[in-house]
Amino acid sequence: MAYVPVPKDLTAVKTKVLFNLTKRQLICFGGGALIGVPLFFLLKGPAGLSAGGASLCMVLVMLPFFLTAVYEKNGLPMEKIVRNIARVLLLRPKQRPYQTNNFYAVLARQSKLDKEVRRIVSKKAKTGRRTVVVPRREASDRSRRRKGAANR
Repeated sequence: MAYVPVPKDLTAVKTKVLFNLTKRQLICFGGGALIGVPLFFLLKGPAGLSAGGASLCMVLVMLPFFLTAVYEKNGLPMEKIVRNIARVLLLRPKQRPYQTNNFYAVLARQSKLDKEVRRIVSKKAKTGRRTVVVPRREASDRSRRRKGAANR
């Protein structure tokens, strides 16, 4: 009795259209032949190359089409791999600064503000006055304010 291997992951199975090739492979091979064969005849006749030189040029021109049709790595076709490489080397910045949102610094600032508000509220409660509570400015804010006032 003949056994047929059945893959466990059926999404990896590609439907074959013609000559046991997928539609993508047929399009790539057809594009390579559409460019390579006329190039062979143009180089052989008028350019004066020998048949060997013309066929070598034809193979070099058709090679990217064949690689695009056949090569696949980690489920990605050749054009997606080339696009990812171009993004990394040409489009994205070479150095990416590592920045974090320091949660502990946020908590420390909030704790400092809470203490200041409690101090102001307790001071106002002792005197019995009702005023609007405005938080104290930081030293950097005060110096900025003085510089702005000096420029006026």
